[in-house]
Amino acid sequence: MSLELDLQIALDMPGLPDASELRRWAEAALSGAHHAGDAEVTLRIVNEVESTALNEAYRHKQGPTNVLSFPFEAPPGVESTLLGDIVICAPVVLREAISQEKPAHAHWAHLVIHGVLHLLGYDHHDETSAEAMESLEIHILAGLGYSDPYGDTQD
Repeated sequence: MSLELDLQIALDMPGLPDASELRRWAEAALSGAHHAGDAEVTLRIVNEVESTALNEAYRHKQGPTNVLSFPFEAPPGVESTLLGDIVICAPVVLREAISQEKPAHAHWAHLVIHGVLHLLGYDHHDETSAEAMESLEIHILAGLGYSDPYGDTQD
């Protein structure tokens, strides 16, 4: 498995994970989900204004959100390793980490993994699919040395 990660950082803010950490977390998600092929992912880190605009335009929900995933669907007959785009709102992630009393890096790792799993088709629209996705997230995070993100609070 090979990952081509297009990292776009659209804000200047202290405390952001470095590119190697973001890559490691995305690769862990791909490996944990048994994605065998090559993969291309765009990971964009944004401010609340951009997150709000995307959340309202694509999910019809007001305000910023922690992570958005936009899976790519190739047209019929077109082969592509592009999985899609992940957008993470840095100020929301840092606020959540503080309010949930989680280490910021652990929360970042969780949201990168969560976003990649969405690109691979995992979802949490119903209880069964949510349990499967959360179980996989917990397993992947444990392999990276992070505790269960759902232990005390839900993201």
